[in-house]
Amino acid sequence: MTAQQIHRILIVGGGAGGLELATRLGDDLGRSGRAEISLIDSGLTHTWKPLLHEVAAGTLNSHAGELSYLVQARAHHFQFRLGRVTRVDRAARMVHTENTRDDTGAELVPARSFPYDTLILAVGSIADDFGIPGVKEHCHFLDRRGQADRFQQHLLRTFYTAVTQTAPLRPGQLDIAIAGGGATGVELAAELHHSAQELIGYLFAGFNAGQDIRITIIDAADRILPGLPARLSAQVTEELRRLGIDVLTGERIAQAQADGFRTVGGKSIQAGTLVWAAGIKAPDFLAHIEGLECNRGNQLLVLPTLQTTRDKDIFAFGDCAACPMSDGSGMVPPRAQAAHQQASMLVKSMRRRLEGRPLPDYRYVDYGSLINMSRYSTVGSLMGNLARHWSPRLFVEGFFARLVYLSLYKLHLLALHGFMHVALTTLADLLTRRTRPRLKLH
Repeated sequence: MTAQQIHRILIVGGGAGGLELATRLGDDLGRSGRAEISLIDSGLTHTWKPLLHEVAAGTLNSHAGELSYLVQARAHHFQFRLGRVTRVDRAARMVHTENTRDDTGAELVPARSFPYDTLILAVGSIADDFGIPGVKEHCHFLDRRGQADRFQQHLLRTFYTAVTQTAPLRPGQLDIAIAGGGATGVELAAELHHSAQELIGYLFAGFNAGQDIRITIIDAADRILPGLPARLSAQVTEELRRLGIDVLTGERIAQAQADGFRTVGGKSIQAGTLVWAAGIKAPDFLAHIEGLECNRGNQLLVLPTLQTTRDKDIFAFGDCAACPMSDGSGMVPPRAQAAHQQASMLVKSMRRRLEGRPLPDYRYVDYGSLINMSRYSTVGSLMGNLARHWSPRLFVEGFFARLVYLSLYKLHLLALHGFMHVALTTLADLLTRRTRPRLKLH
């Protein structure tokens, strides 16, 4: 087969699903020369998104959990292209990226264009501010590793300033308000509580954690974690309140200001640090791909094969795709387990596509949800195949739940590196854990 005949599979988005897919397709079709596999992402490294709240709190060093796309590409027979996608030209089958600049503003990589025979969009989701005044200007977002790093630096500066200032603390100076009571908001709140306790110890600060540092979660729904079972929501709420974290539900944010949030109901939540985790949408450029269907959240509408409804050469999966449930009950939820399942199916789909065979349909299997509240607790429910032999829904907590939660990240690493690499790095982590600081302080 000549170079001109090789089928070009272009994957946009190096998140968990996109990187797993590029790795597996590279090992299969790329290594054998049956297809040319390329991955485009706007960053040089990958960090598993569910870990970003730990990076933001400083309890995980972002460099320890990052993976180089270039190293992964060389080891697994695919090409990596640096750039942020701005436009997809369906007629010419081209993907266009804008130029990439370094920290000084100098151009690092020029704007480029990449051809494809099959395009797979896996660009994930970003926070949706819903156009609420002040949110973009005053809130921190945790969509990307860079944002999490900046938040961690902000947290350190806030505490250093409070320790060294001669004036009394201003009302709300060390308080943190988190808009959004989903998994991200809840896990971030617990991690920040732990981080604040550690910072007080390192800085020898005479703060009262309950009075001087208050963490508040605000959500418009009548309970936090509205997409999960009510029993799980109640259990998490009880644990948060035991930690001294305020949970304010039934309150919709009307405005974000420099000193806190204002709600539609007239409440004022004073805080020096504001975080926005109240909603998600797919990146805006998807809504401008001519001829393709998308919903209000910019998600591309896809068939059960994960092909877009109006272009069989373009696939989308993960958070950026609106995929129907096989039983017609709605859309597949935007969860990491769905992206992992879809990536696994697309490996088979690409093989069949090259062979001219019919493509399989995706069927979502819900294995449950776990909420990790830092070092304090892990709770969740196991469903589907995992709990079939016990009950339709098995609630778990404590050590077993924590073990299952940690295994999710290990499964992601297994898909990227294989068993031997994960086994050796896990052993090394266990041996060196006691020699590392419990918090990133720089």
